[in-house]
Amino acid sequence: MKPGSIDEVQSLLAGQDYVCSRPLATVVFLALTLGRPLFLEGEAGTGKTEIAKAVAAALGRRLIRLQCYEGLDAASAVYEWNFAAQMIAIRTAETATGTDRSALKAELFGPDYLIERPLLQAMRPQPGGAPVLLIDEIDRADEPFEAFLLEALSDFQVTIPELGTITAPEPPIVILTSNRTREVHDALKRRCLYHWVDYPDFAREAEILRARVPQASETLSREVVAFVQRLRGEDLFKKPGVAETIDWAKCLLALDVIALSPEVIADTLGAILKYQDDIARIQGSEAKKILDEARKSLAEA
Repeated sequence: MKPGSIDEVQSLLAGQDYVCSRPLATVVFLALTLGRPLFLEGEAGTGKTEIAKAVAAALGRRLIRLQCYEGLDAASAVYEWNFAAQMIAIRTAETATGTDRSALKAELFGPDYLIERPLLQAMRPQPGGAPVLLIDEIDRADEPFEAFLLEALSDFQVTIPELGTITAPEPPIVILTSNRTREVHDALKRRCLYHWVDYPDFAREAEILRARVPQASETLSREVVAFVQRLRGEDLFKKPGVAETIDWAKCLLALDVIALSPEVIADTLGAILKYQDDIARIQGSEAKKILDEARKSLAEA
């Protein structure tokens, strides 16, 4: 059953350890209520993919994920024929007597030899209701694939030449994400409700960390969040997202760290920074300076 209010959305997602801001909860509520696709854009690691997982788990729906990449085409996203099985069937038929070739052709291009890919799976009835279709990192796909999605998301149907048009009996809950490595065409965005997923403020990121890494002490969690928040203000090639904050806290726990120090930061920077130039920039005295600033901000709060 879909939530009946924005507060209920926040409560349902909180039950999946997803700390949701009210603007995001509002657009999720509207997408579910109006049956509109939801387009989430923002920096990598800010929780866009996780919202789809949390929505699916909270509603008890199947999550179907289409990971986009350069060169992705409609056939790969919708269906493929099991050519190996088809060849075996053809060779078997060739050795048999009295084979009906027209019947064999119909069988070869029937459901038994069809490999369903995410978009076709999302059009099928699912236990528990329509699935959540996550189209992840749409900005990595090519423009022709975007054009194909316009029909699929407008009419919630796909066409297989050998089988005809397949229409979803109940439209899936569609969530698209983009890291904005390129601009997605306006025509696709217009079919969706839009929300920019930004880095959280200190209070919300601390709440997220408490939910996702409850084993961490309050002192360590606050230091980690304060340091990462300061780190995002530096001139970095790739700023750490919330995902990196969570990963770093887990790494520190695995090392039995109870408080940050310049030495610990230097040893574990690879958990929050993914480019060597960024790591080299923050090493040594720079890490100590950021840590001192983070602790000062905590003391003043």
